[in-house]
Amino acid sequence: MEDMIIIGILVIALIIGVIYTIKHFKGESSCCGGGSAVKVKRKKLQNVVARKTIIIDGMVCDHCKNRVERILNDMEGVAGKVNLGKKQAVVEMEREVSDEELRAVIEKAGYKVEAIK
Repeated sequence: MEDMIIIGILVIALIIGVIYTIKHFKGESSCCGGGSAVKVKRKKLQNVVARKTIIIDGMVCDHCKNRVERILNDMEGVAGKVNLGKKQAVVEMEREVSDEELRAVIEKAGYKVEAIK
């Protein structure tokens, strides 16, 4: 009887582990704060005066992508689109924004800016 209880607990633990592993590989796990169910609405700018590409290290899932897009789009006069595969964000600006300002908001969110072009 005791063996059956132990086996039951191990089976339940294994099932939970498999479920979380599947979610992780689908980009839905809480590896960095949550799943990817919420999509960031694309911000449209009226008068784009500059465009920069930011190489970002530390993004591993759709949640990371959405988080970086959200923090960029929250900046006044800035719209960002992240390509997770290339680990980069293309940023359009209606006003001049310094590289230091862009680097600061991204690194404050926990990611590392490798380069800004």
